[in-house]
Amino acid sequence: MQAKKRYFLVLTSCVILLLLYFGSFLLKDHGDLLAKFMVTPNLHSFYDAEDFHYEEDIFVSPQQRREDRKAFIKTELCRMETCFDLSKCSKKDFKIYTYPVEAKVSTSYQKILRTLQQSRYYTTDPEKACIFVLGLDTLDRDVLSPEYIKNAETLIYSNKLWNNGINHVIFNLYSGTFPDYTEDLGFDIGQAILAKASISESNFRPGFDIAIPLFPKNHPGKGGEKGYLTTNNFPLAKKYLLVFKGKRYLYGIGSDTRNSLYHLHNGRDIILVTTCKHGKNWMKNKDGRCDSDQAEFEKFDYQVLMLNSTFCLVPRGRRLGSFRFLEALQYACIPVLLSNGWELPFSEIIDWNKAVVWGDERLLLQMPNVVRSVGNPEILALRQQDQYLWDTYFSSVDKIVMTTVEIIKDRIDRRLSRSSYHWNFPPGGLISRPEYSENLRDFPFYLNAFNVHPSTAFTAVIYATSSVVTVSSPLYKLVKNVVSSKHVDKVVVIWMSEKSAPPRNKWPSPRVPIIMIKPQNKTISMRFYPHVAIETDAVLGLDEDVILTTDEVDFAFSVWKSFPDRLVGYPARNHYWNDAQGQWGYSSKWTNEYSMVLTGAAFYHRFYHHLYTHHISPALIHLANNYSNCEDILMNFLVSHVTKLPPIKVSQRRRYKDTAATGKQVTSWGSSTHFSQRQTCVNAFVEDFGYMPLLRTRTRFDPVLFKDHVAIFRKKYKQIELVDS
Repeated sequence: MQAKKRYFLVLTSCVILLLLYFGSFLLKDHGDLLAKFMVTPNLHSFYDAEDFHYEEDIFVSPQQRREDRKAFIKTELCRMETCFDLSKCSKKDFKIYTYPVEAKVSTSYQKILRTLQQSRYYTTDPEKACIFVLGLDTLDRDVLSPEYIKNAETLIYSNKLWNNGINHVIFNLYSGTFPDYTEDLGFDIGQAILAKASISESNFRPGFDIAIPLFPKNHPGKGGEKGYLTTNNFPLAKKYLLVFKGKRYLYGIGSDTRNSLYHLHNGRDIILVTTCKHGKNWMKNKDGRCDSDQAEFEKFDYQVLMLNSTFCLVPRGRRLGSFRFLEALQYACIPVLLSNGWELPFSEIIDWNKAVVWGDERLLLQMPNVVRSVGNPEILALRQQDQYLWDTYFSSVDKIVMTTVEIIKDRIDRRLSRSSYHWNFPPGGLISRPEYSENLRDFPFYLNAFNVHPSTAFTAVIYATSSVVTVSSPLYKLVKNVVSSKHVDKVVVIWMSEKSAPPRNKWPSPRVPIIMIKPQNKTISMRFYPHVAIETDAVLGLDEDVILTTDEVDFAFSVWKSFPDRLVGYPARNHYWNDAQGQWGYSSKWTNEYSMVLTGAAFYHRFYHHLYTHHISPALIHLANNYSNCEDILMNFLVSHVTKLPPIKVSQRRRYKDTAATGKQVTSWGSSTHFSQRQTCVNAFVEDFGYMPLLRTRTRFDPVLFKDHVAIFRKKYKQIELVDS
């Protein structure tokens, strides 16, 4: 045993000696190389002498530490609480400032700036602004694009308002270029919110950035085309199950998925055709399938496929998003997503599980089985949701931009933020304003969903311009008939005369309160102001010279309770397209159709007062006030825009205005100037809304026994029989 230990020690010693011997030769031969790495004069110290803190400077206050943390915070960790200055945003007066336009601006970016500048949130004073938007076009940051601005960084940083991007929103559709197509914009966005299309989940900052859709240059600025879902047949019978027609990339990013689609194409119910015939060098790079693919590609029309398919494949291209996503929504062709890692547009508010089918690029061959497993009830629900989302948030640049703005606004004050229900059910988050109410049951369009009935009383709001109230005056007689209704809660008179309102004893006997409001702002839109005196759901809007019996009031109210989101009233008007003049016309002729009910004698929900005052473009309010003749048309536009439904007319009478008491017509309903102004208003409203929201209808509601040859005592609304219809 001792001998073994001696041999082991001798062997170990020999090995050590050999290592030392050969190591000395290596050091001698490579000494110069070692010295090169050991030289230190060119290396910088890990600290600078001027930055060295002596013992008395080592202590840093908590406030200084907080400031240092803010200064060095990484933008990839930005949240509203860390990279956004909430102190700039007044909860009552949310404002947006757009920089002066710099350099050349694309058509799409012009639409974005125009939307912001025409909104209620716009301000020309940067000191009052909460949000800042660059005047520099940042939509296309592909260096190969003709719209790419090379000196963007210099132009942005030189502006004193930039402040490292705090409270700024940067809109972007394209970033990066061939071959990698990275998501870098070519400049440091600092602490700005990035509203970007085709953004990946890995680069997306949840709760801070906003994913927007990729939209084409010709996307409408306002309004937009309606979706193509015209029927809701069940079960759904479409010619094709799954379709795709588009480019195939032969190499590079985005080529793997599209190169494999031909495996699923069967030429019957699954049509997945591609072409490699695109780009400048396609001939050089064409493969053996290009010719056969092209022949199959030319057999099918793109629009026909989209209209006649249940599902539309949306694979990634060079970037994660594509135009096909919005096209599928418009065509009510359920999107089947094959773009792993894509942060879908407005994912913060939209529940995409109700609108798309999720796929996985790695499991491409399973997609036919996936779509075949979707049942008919689910298909119908998905298609309806696709159309709703398209019409509400994606059909125009205006809707895309304002949705982005409203998301930011919700983040600033969480107490008034909209719920998921507001965003994902009609009429959507752009209409359901949380400032009006936090309770969904207070909105007229959610009552049926919650099986809730509106209040059983109404408030009459009378717009009065005359200064005399006598027993024979139209205003006196109107108030008398209204207060006789068993459903009236109170009467609110908007007193527009400069003279003082008559004392209480000059009015009809008080069964209900009569409240006089003399507004400081003498404009006709004050009739639609959300006065605090209005506490009921139902509002009966009245002109002072309207003739209505108590039975007519009660019957119209009974109809409105069944349709609380609609305008329900008496005088009806119509619109039409004038081919000769190339514009919309306004008509008061008695025809088989109508599209408007005048608010001089109509019921509606008080929510529309709030919407009229706080939602409609200031330019339209100014036009209505300037003419003092169009506010009722504007209210019809608004309600039809919200409901996508026409108003409801109740029983007919030939005369609605009281001219006998005064010997002359109180209003100018019959004058040529009246019609000319109203026609001007109709066309101005269409231009601002971006489309014509008014819808024609042939429906009229009468009491069941109206004009029937039965005893009068059997009829519930007896006075209606006596009007001069």
